[in-house]
Amino acid sequence: MGLDRDLPGLPPHHSGAHDALRTAAVGLASATAALAARDLVQRKHSVLRNYPVVGHLRYLLEDIRPELQQYFIERNWDGRPYDRDTRSIIYERAKGIHGEQAFGTERDVEAIDYEYLVHSTVPATAPDDPPRVLIGGPDCTKPYSMSLLNVSAMSFGALSANALRALNKGAAMGGFAHDTGEGGLSPYHEEFGGDLVWEIGTGYFSVRTKDGDFDPEEFADKSSRDQVKCVSLKLSQGAKPGIGGVLPAAKVTKEIAKIREVPKGQKCVSPPTHRVFSTPTELIEFVARMRELSGGKPAGFKLCVGSRTDVLAICKAILEVGTAPDFIIVDGAEGGTGAAPLEFEDHVGMPLTQGLMTVHNALVGTGLRDRIKIGASGKISAGNDIVKRLIQGADYTNAARAMMMAVGCIQAQMCHTDKCPVGVATQNHRRARALDVGDKSQRVQRFQEATVAEAVQIMAAMGVTHPSQLDPTMLRRNVSSTANQSYAEVYEWLAPRQLLSEPPQSWADDWAIASADTFHSRRQETHR
Repeated sequence: MGLDRDLPGLPPHHSGAHDALRTAAVGLASATAALAARDLVQRKHSVLRNYPVVGHLRYLLEDIRPELQQYFIERNWDGRPYDRDTRSIIYERAKGIHGEQAFGTERDVEAIDYEYLVHSTVPATAPDDPPRVLIGGPDCTKPYSMSLLNVSAMSFGALSANALRALNKGAAMGGFAHDTGEGGLSPYHEEFGGDLVWEIGTGYFSVRTKDGDFDPEEFADKSSRDQVKCVSLKLSQGAKPGIGGVLPAAKVTKEIAKIREVPKGQKCVSPPTHRVFSTPTELIEFVARMRELSGGKPAGFKLCVGSRTDVLAICKAILEVGTAPDFIIVDGAEGGTGAAPLEFEDHVGMPLTQGLMTVHNALVGTGLRDRIKIGASGKISAGNDIVKRLIQGADYTNAARAMMMAVGCIQAQMCHTDKCPVGVATQNHRRARALDVGDKSQRVQRFQEATVAEAVQIMAAMGVTHPSQLDPTMLRRNVSSTANQSYAEVYEWLAPRQLLSEPPQSWADDWAIASADTFHSRRQETHR
């Protein structure tokens, strides 16, 4: 049969369709041959040189591997950073669905390190209104009533304008706080009037002089706004402690460059250290200055804990200076970020559990705990997370990625590419317009309200009606295949002012080495 004959089964009057099919076939064959030729001569990919054309299937499957893994392969309880069960409960509560599950737990309750909260035989009645935390020590003249769960630090630039609008409007509707992140005080943080915790990082964005220093006059002017309820100095971040924040060049638009006062289209990297202090004493003095410049509003700092000596050095500085921060936010190494080196995300920084208990015990042991409130930040997403962190030493909690999911994040983990598929972590206007502020703000408010309500209900099941009634005996862990202990037994807890009178042997060396004059302990200096 010649090429000019009709194809079998194709009527003669369909010769036009036959010609189109023949042209398409010839075109496909030519394209395939050209691709094969290119694969054979290129030198970049060995797979393609050995397997021209079909080798591209490997790269295609690799490209969609995260989606296949997340939606079709991983089990409900073992996904990372957030498993499917956790994501589902966030989405359901944000939509107004209660977030219940049938048929019992899928977790291995016999596994080593499995933790559970201790319920009471005589549960309490949950209070009608959730407890709140008053932030503000003796030197604060404008204390702030903080919710048990708030929006953690996320900057304009890392998130889109619509995402920030939705978060702030949700915070305004729900009566909880919204941390601005270190990227500056943007119009989108302020648009709907939600309470703000204004975070200042090492780049001093929004309060930056031409040479990159802190501008006290601009800070005093902006922090005096009624919407700014607290001011916070960022020392370090859990996902990347020891290095500054990173905003990829693709996200540094003209608008962001204007807000941050940095060059447009260039990667924006905050310095790793602050210019305004270099010693523990100078840190405490600067936090006090922030409180004064803001007109007496609560002032504090955020850090991912590195060493215990650093925390003790800060405590000694507080005692020497005679004033204290109103709050300390402890960020865990498991905290999130828009962009960071993998080595820092996986291998640097103290996890939230150890960091929280280190700060809490240091403040208790130096007699400072009643003056300083502690916030916990790092994978807070459900009611049990809130209660667990309260037991470990926190007074309140902050959530970032869970709030992003309430806004619509699907854990695509493309935050650093400017290609967020749902318009949350992008500066691409076409992508960001998909995020409807009215709808998503309601989801943020519903998620926060339902999660706090669940935490209060859990506490009631434990026989308490206020976080102050919680104690380390109420959280237990499987320490082996046959033994189970409470946090009161697993960890050491200091008594009030114990470090000032008779430090326990386990703390004595760190206490002796810590100095209000330096963050470099004598132990470090001997190894230089």
